[in-house]
Amino acid sequence: MDWDQLEVSPRIIAAVKKANIKSAGNILTLSVPELQKLANLSVADVHHLQRAVSAVLRKNLGVTALQIYSEKAKFPAQHQKLSLGCKVLDNFLRGGVPLVGITEIAGESSAGKTQIGLQLCLSVQYPVEYGGLASGAVYICTEDAFPSKRLQQLIKSQHKLRSDVPTEVIKNIRFGDSIFVEHTADVDTLTECITKKVPVLLLRGSIRLVIIDSIAALFRCEFAAKDAAIKAKHLQTLGAKLHSMSNRFLTPVLCINQVTDRVREMNSEQIDLGLQDKKVVPALGISWSNQLLMRVMVARTQHMAPAEHAGGILRTMEVVFAPHIPQSSCYYTVDLEGVKGLDDYTQS
Repeated sequence: MDWDQLEVSPRIIAAVKKANIKSAGNILTLSVPELQKLANLSVADVHHLQRAVSAVLRKNLGVTALQIYSEKAKFPAQHQKLSLGCKVLDNFLRGGVPLVGITEIAGESSAGKTQIGLQLCLSVQYPVEYGGLASGAVYICTEDAFPSKRLQQLIKSQHKLRSDVPTEVIKNIRFGDSIFVEHTADVDTLTECITKKVPVLLLRGSIRLVIIDSIAALFRCEFAAKDAAIKAKHLQTLGAKLHSMSNRFLTPVLCINQVTDRVREMNSEQIDLGLQDKKVVPALGISWSNQLLMRVMVARTQHMAPAEHAGGILRTMEVVFAPHIPQSSCYYTVDLEGVKGLDDYTQS
């Protein structure tokens, strides 16, 4: 700390420097008698010093909402998003996936959850000006083998899907070399991966995206209904570790989740989470829901997309909750090139 910022007597500043006290933390955490002894100051001097340090810290650390909004370059975590690789879906999600926090994509089998995850693994590798983070991704599989053949299809089709990016930029990205795949068979292995292996890749700058597919598989296998309290504790611990990692490295965390049939009860725990009209709800209950920044549900419909949208099964993407997006939904399709949102499409 620059002691010259303090509005105190030069005598007190000289005493602090002579005592070799180097941080504001020491001033605020040491007791008054300890500071008296270290710096040979009176009780009044110590109180004056602590008040001065507190005033400087409040001045330096205080940030207003207007500053966050207007000074975007200083607060990238508040404004920058990771693109989904589709302008329509990016507009729907107000820019894409937030850099800090846990985003969940939940849905039934074949709804397109893994397809979105794979597309994000490619999108993160683009330069920042094209919605990426110029880094790789780690994809943690907990139930099925990693879909490497589908990934290769998506890589070969990037020049078609990402027509907004110059061809030379796409050619210079070695997509397959920056996706790290890990398979975990139980909760302990997953925790070890998150706390030991993934941080190494983050520290090296090799990745800026973590995907878990799926978060529910391991917990459903390992914990019976009678173990609900223990399961909740493990979920809270895992959520805390993921949040800490995301905050430290400004790294989006995407958790793919399964769904379960909704038990229609008057006191259903999901009633306040935007799921009142759902026949299925995301797995793992409210203990896991409380760990999330944003929850998105995807589903297949019984209809086909029109020819102008390349056909294919029509699917829906719905924001259940998020701090920056109201509850809303849009349509999308999955084809050979990837996941594509349908702009202003209304089913007849």
